[in-house]
Amino acid sequence: MMANAGMRLYGGAQYHRAMAEFRLVVGSIKCPPITREEIVNACGVEDIHDGTNYSRTACVIAVAKACDTFEPFLHQLSFRLLYILKRLSPISVFLLEKDGEHFSSHDVLVKRVQAAFNRFAESTEQSCRERCMEDLESTTRYVTWSLHNKNRAGLRHFLDSFVAPEQLCANTHTAHSAGLHEQSTGLNDSKQDRPKGELKSSHTSDSNPSGGVSETRLVDLLDNTLWNRRLAPSSERLVYALVHQIFHGIKEHFLVTTELKFNCFLLMPIVDKLAALLREDLESAFEDDLDSIFSVTELRHSLGQKKRELEIELKQMKRLKEKFTEINKKLNSLQVRQQA
Repeated sequence: MMANAGMRLYGGAQYHRAMAEFRLVVGSIKCPPITREEIVNACGVEDIHDGTNYSRTACVIAVAKACDTFEPFLHQLSFRLLYILKRLSPISVFLLEKDGEHFSSHDVLVKRVQAAFNRFAESTEQSCRERCMEDLESTTRYVTWSLHNKNRAGLRHFLDSFVAPEQLCANTHTAHSAGLHEQSTGLNDSKQDRPKGELKSSHTSDSNPSGGVSETRLVDLLDNTLWNRRLAPSSERLVYALVHQIFHGIKEHFLVTTELKFNCFLLMPIVDKLAALLREDLESAFEDDLDSIFSVTELRHSLGQKKRELEIELKQMKRLKEKFTEINKKLNSLQVRQQA
């Protein structure tokens, strides 16, 4: 089971969980099934002879299946990581407001920063995805055996059992009969009566009794794989093993390079380049168009409206002051008259 599968994660924790899920899913993919029609159609036409090259056939099938299988997972991972990055902006604002920071009066500035961050995330994700696509295309464009054939022990074990059991039995019986015949001949003939050259030839033949058997096996192998376009069961097994071997090698290389590329060219730029890019964007905005950051026009309009309201209020206060002054004068004159 995937670690932290049921948790509500964000940021780096969600990023690493997505990468772990990618490794788990892609790493468990098996080679798609191969049909006899695919093998026959992939044999194609050679430019110098009318035989077949089953190693080329296996390469054609393996790279096609690998490209069709792994490319959708690459796009899915890329879009998912981009979604994780874009979530960071609203989450950051929410956490800052939770700590007491208020951005209600700086909506334009916050939107400007979010837009710059989203553009940076999209461009970085696209560049990283293109790098990964180049790796996938190079891996599925040309088969390099030192890269694609990592598990050679398994393939060697299969090729050792390539010859059919009945053929092995027949060859073993032939070799055994030849050995018995040579042994009986050696017992009947006296070594002293033989010439030295004959003794040397007989010794060489006895030391390598399986030479003829090996040649027979080689001819049978060529007849089944190179000189005959009829797809024999042994040829089908050979192509099947090679396709699975190449597919497995492509999968391992794809997993390693994809994770390295996303870590180096998507995650690290967020850590190393984002702060400098946002600073440059804001500095250029300060120099070119200050209104796009702080909404100066709206601020001027609101300040003008407030100024007009204060002027009206000032006029009203002046009128009230004049009335109070007039009333004060009347009261003072009335008091003087009463004293007189």
